[in-house]
Amino acid sequence: MSGARGRKPTKSKRETSRKSSPSLEKSEADEIVTRLQAEGVKAAKIGGFDLDGVLRGKYVSLEKLGSALKSGFGFCDVIFGWDIVDAVYDNGVLTGPQTGYPDTHAVLDPRTLRHVPWEPGIAAFLCDFRDEKGGDHPGCPRSLLKRMIARAEKLGFSAKFGAEFEFFLFKETRDTLEQKGFRALDPLDPGMFGYSWVRSGQDSDLMSDILDGMRDFDINIEGLHTETGPGVYEVAIRYNDVLVAADQAALFKVAMKQVAHRHGLSATFMAKWNASLPGCSGHLHQSLWQGGKNVFYDAKAANGMSRTFRSYIAGQLALMRELTALYSPTINSYKRYVPGVWAPLVAAWGIENRNTAIRVIGVGDPGALRLEYRQTAADINPYIAMATSLAAGLYGIEHELELEDELVGNAYESDKPQVPHTLLAAREAFATSAIARAALGDDVVDHYVNMADVELAAFDAAVTDWELARTFERM
Repeated sequence: MSGARGRKPTKSKRETSRKSSPSLEKSEADEIVTRLQAEGVKAAKIGGFDLDGVLRGKYVSLEKLGSALKSGFGFCDVIFGWDIVDAVYDNGVLTGPQTGYPDTHAVLDPRTLRHVPWEPGIAAFLCDFRDEKGGDHPGCPRSLLKRMIARAEKLGFSAKFGAEFEFFLFKETRDTLEQKGFRALDPLDPGMFGYSWVRSGQDSDLMSDILDGMRDFDINIEGLHTETGPGVYEVAIRYNDVLVAADQAALFKVAMKQVAHRHGLSATFMAKWNASLPGCSGHLHQSLWQGGKNVFYDAKAANGMSRTFRSYIAGQLALMRELTALYSPTINSYKRYVPGVWAPLVAAWGIENRNTAIRVIGVGDPGALRLEYRQTAADINPYIAMATSLAAGLYGIEHELELEDELVGNAYESDKPQVPHTLLAAREAFATSAIARAALGDDVVDHYVNMADVELAAFDAAVTDWELARTFERM
C-alpha cells in the first residue's frame, strides 16, 4: 500500500514505500475502525520497539484505536530509561527520575496494520515516538532508520534489505527456563544436522505453523531450514524496502516466540547461548536502487561491481570498528567473535567468501548483485543495525571512498584490522567517533554509550557460573 493519504492500509496488497507515519483524518481513521469491526476485530495491539529491540505496547479498544490513529497517544517514556530487564538507569540521558518519566507522544503508522494469527480478533499496529517538540524521539529506533532512508533518498537511492536469523529452539516453557536457571536445557532436536530434511520433517507441524503464521502476519519467509547445532534453525526473510524489511525482521523475532510458546517450546536469538556451539548469525542483505535499477551493478566494471557499490562497501569497512557497538549491543554479542565458527573477526570483504565480514553475492546478475553484511548476529535490533549499515555505506558513497582489494582465502589468518572483540572496546570506539556523532546526533550516541555502560556495569557486578566452578572450592 502506498504512503498516500486516503488509501486503505491492507496487509495483502501493501506496497513497500513507507516514508512517514502520518496521523489520519477523522474519516480515514473511522474507515479503518469500521473495516476492522466488519472483519471481526475486537481490539488492537499497538506499540513500538525500544533500543534493545523489545516490542513494548498494549491492547486498546477499537474506540481508543480510532483516537490514536487520528491524534496519536501517550506512552510512558520509561522505555527509554530502563534496560532489557526493566531496571531503570540511574544516569539516564533521555529520561529518568529527574524528568519524572513523562509520556512521550506515539504516532501509529497505519501501513503497519496486520492481523495477529495466534490471537483471533486482534489487529496490530506499530508506532513511531516523538519528542516534546514533535520531532523524532532520539531513542526511537524506527525513526533513526527513517532518517537514514531520507538521507539515501536525498542522494537519489532507495535501499532494499533482507534479514536472515539463526535461532535455537528448546523443549522448555517460559516457566521451566526460569526454574532451570537457563541451564541444562533440552533442545528441540539432538545432534548436529544442518540442512536436514529429516529434522524439519520430524518437526513438520511446527514448520507449518511458522510458515503459515508468518505469512498471515505479513512476514515473507523465503527460506527455512535446520542449521548446524541441536535444535537450531535459520530463516531468510525476503528482501524489501528497508523500513518494511526492518519491520518484518523485528516482528519475526516477536512472532517466533509466540509460535514456539504455542508448541510448548522456547526460542532464543542470543548471539551465543552455549560456548561449545556456533553462535546465531543475523546477516543483512542489502542493495541500492534508482529508477528501478540496481545501482550496485555495472556491466562494464570488474565483476559487475559499480563504483557506487565499491564505495558503499568501502564506507562500511572504514566505519566497521567504530560502529560495532550498534551492531553488537550486549556482552553476549562478543562471545560469538571466536575463530572458526562463521563469525567475522576482521574488517574485510570478499566475493562469495563466508569468512569475511562483507560477502558479495550475485556477481554478474544485475537483479541479484548485493552484499551480505555478516558481522551482525541474531541479537541485533534490526532498525538500528540496518540504519547503521546503511549510514556507513552512504558515507562511503558521499566521500567517494576507494575499495581495497578483496580478501581471498581464510580471513581468520588475515592481518586486516580487527573489529572490537569486547563491548568495552566497541563502546570506546563508538563514543569517540566524530562520524557517528555527525550521522546520528550527539543525543543518540550518548544514549547508546550509556546503554553500553549499564550493560558493562551489570556484568561486572555479576558472579558467573564460570567463576563458581573455577574458584568456589579451590580458593
